[in-house]
Order: sequence, then C-alpha cells, then structure tokens
Amino acid sequence: MYKRPVERLVKEAYSLGRTTLSEPDAKEILKLCSIPVPEFHIVKDVNGAIEKAEKIGYPIALKIISPDIVHKSDVGGVALNIKSAREIEDRWADMILKIADESATAMIDGFLVEEMAPPGVEVIVGVIKDEQFGTVVMFGTGGIAVELMKDVAFRLAPIDREGAFRMISEVKGFPLLSGYRGDSPKDVGAVADVIVKLSRAVEEIDGLKEIEINPLLVYDKGVMAVDARAVLK
Repeated sequence: MYKRPVERLVKEAYSLGRTTLSEPDAKEILKLCSIPVPEFHIVKDVNGAIEKAEKIGYPIALKIISPDIVHKSDVGGVALNIKSAREIEDRWADMILKIADESATAMIDGFLVEEMAPPGVEVIVGVIKDEQFGTVVMFGTGGIAVELMKDVAFRLAPIDREGAFRMISEVKGFPLLSGYRGDSPKDVGAVADVIVKLSRAVEEIDGLKEIEINPLLVYDKGVMAVDARAVLK
C-alpha cells in the first residue's frame, strides 16, 4: 500500500540530484507506514509559520529544511516550545542569523512548523542496507546522547515482533521502558511495531538505503516519531 507513494518520493529526490530526503519527506514515509508523527506543515515565510501554528495550536516547534544541513540543532536550525506568534517572529529571526553564520552556503527549502510532542522516553530506531550484511536493524537509547552512550542492539532483517521485543530488552536503557524507579511501564509493543514496519519498508523499497528515527518518543500508550532522516542509494 505504501510502496508506490514512497517510490514517488524517492524518484522525485533523485530527479533533483539529492541523495537524502528532507525531514518532511522522511516523515511522510513514516506516515505511510502507519508510524505516528506530529502534525506538521511546510512554510516559506513568517506569516505562513504563524498561520500554520495557529492551526496546529501552541506550543509548536520550528525547524529548518535544508538538504545541506544534517544536524539542524548544531547550526541553530531548531526552535522548540514556541508559545506565541510574537515568539515565532523572534525565534525565526534568530534562526536565520545563526544559520547565516554557521552554514552560510546551505540551500534552504523552507521551514517546518510542527506540533510539540509531549515528553516521553527517547529511543532510536534505524534500518540500513549494508553491502556486506544486507539489511541491518538498530535499536537503542535515543536523543542527543546516542553517539556518546552507544547503547544499541542490532539484528539482520527480516525481523518479526518477537525478535523486536528481544532486541529492545538487550539495551542497557531498557529499564526506562519497563518502569524505572516507580515510573509507569511504557508501550514496548508500539516500539516493536515501529521496528518491524521500518525494517520492512527499507527492505521493500529499492531506492532507500537508510531510515533513522531519533528520537522516537515512547509513552504509556503509543509512540511518536519526532525526528527522522532518510538516505537514498
């Protein structure tokens, strides 16, 4: 059901000479795979951002969309928890100045106005096609410290729900999901579903080389993919 729409996104990116998909396009793939994402809209100017923010409802997140900027936070390309139209104007101006200073040659496609997801346990889910091993699935403790912590588990695809559960239980951060220090257990089943759906999508779509969700926020019930990126073959 999702294969043809995803292939169209990949083909369009190829036609533009790109080897990665924008965050909105990566999230469209997740939506097509029935993986929850925040409500989002692409805008070109401040007035458009304010209009969409009022449609979504405050607070919102504002993000840069650029094929030349992989880590948006590193160049000031992300503003979170914006609560008013005036704050959008201020944060927009700050973002433009920071990006001009940190990444002056980057091509800007627009801006993402996005619903602020409630806080949850942050995990990472990734799938990559490796020339030697085939399709490899990754799960681990997520967020900005993922490269520092390196708390991850790997499997070769295909992976079923039972295998996904075992994978989740292997990481050191698993107690954060199972109920740490009296906190309520999180929806591990929803995480397992995301792992299975994402691995299947990368296996089935020829043009996709890699998809990563970081963070995937996990709640008492359900999950939300807050940030995503996709790499093409």
